[in-house]
Amino acid sequence: MLHVKKITGGPLAVNCYLIFDQETGKAAAVDPGFWSDELEHALCQIGMDSVEAILLTHGHHDHISGVPELRRKTGAKIYIHERDHRFPLDSSLSLSRTIMGGSGEPFHADVLLSDGDTVSVGSLLVSVLHTPGHTGGSCCFQVEKGLFTGDTLMRGTRGRTDFPTGNEGEMERSLCRLRDLDGDFFVYPGHGADSTLSYERKYNPFLRGASDDFAD
Repeated sequence: MLHVKKITGGPLAVNCYLIFDQETGKAAAVDPGFWSDELEHALCQIGMDSVEAILLTHGHHDHISGVPELRRKTGAKIYIHERDHRFPLDSSLSLSRTIMGGSGEPFHADVLLSDGDTVSVGSLLVSVLHTPGHTGGSCCFQVEKGLFTGDTLMRGTRGRTDFPTGNEGEMERSLCRLRDLDGDFFVYPGHGADSTLSYERKYNPFLRGASDDFAD
């Protein structure tokens, strides 16, 4: 059974999520973009050695800056989409140089993801949805009725497309894909408040206005 804990931190107030499988005690971290006392305390509560995966929705610095410390503490494998694999190694792609004035600590991912891949976290199955637009390798992670959307879909809005590898046409198609998923999901975005997919379908102008035949 899925349990989700959100910790918000860093200069751009990114949401890091700890996914915990209550059946096996195994866990994963989604987008640890910072390292803080609150995050460390939450990890200690579930057990550092229980964290076996670090899942990155994309490679921007505010979503990946805490990864090196988290890997040192836990030994967890790092997962990122193959189209964003260079971001943790290139400060011009991750925007750490542009926005934060520094390069950050580079790292290599252990596993490069593709659309349709699955990652096991205990008895939980994490499904990878490639949703490019904010970056070329942006992903959403579906776990049971939870949808971790990074900077693709946020409450009432969506991510920017004017950063390196961003693309307006891909974003439009990605929003269509999320809109057209069967059923409802809890939406856990990279920034801001949680939502539901049914709420976004009804009130998010970018989701309501998404066109299936959008061209580049």
